[in-house]
Amino acid sequence: MIDPKNIIKNLPENEAQEYADLQLADQLKNMQKLVTGDFLNFVKYMWPEFIEGKHHRDISQKFNDLSTGKINRLIVNMPPRHTKSEFASYFLPAWMIGKNPNLKIIQATHTADLAIDFGRKTKNLIDEEKYHEMFATRLQEDSRQQENGKPNRAENILQPVSVVP
Repeated sequence: MIDPKNIIKNLPENEAQEYADLQLADQLKNMQKLVTGDFLNFVKYMWPEFIEGKHHRDISQKFNDLSTGKINRLIVNMPPRHTKSEFASYFLPAWMIGKNPNLKIIQATHTADLAIDFGRKTKNLIDEEKYHEMFATRLQEDSRQQENGKPNRAENILQPVSVVP
């Protein structure tokens, strides 16, 4: 097998940089396939401190099935503090919108404040540079909160717009 380090050593500086850039682009493309194609890989990418358990793999598989249309209804019952809300109300909407920018998602919770909090948290995730490395999805300006921190009329409705790089 050819060692890329030996190839780079023997190339002129500009060609070595071009080769390294191509290698990095190829690695990024492979990472995008993993992150955009599997919910748990998305969570691990966006939340590096995340510690995976069997229940995470189980719910992630259900979310993958939901995203592909294999199932179209899902009820999640888990004890408190098992990342149910983080997964279903925070990471899942961001991942699904990244995969399908035309998707409409409404956050429904037992209180309006909680729905607004999850909506804001999801929007902040979608605005992160790390998210933009994986998805070309951006939010429309009118779906962001106002400068003064108060929610606008569309606070808990994510309105994506896809931007082709």
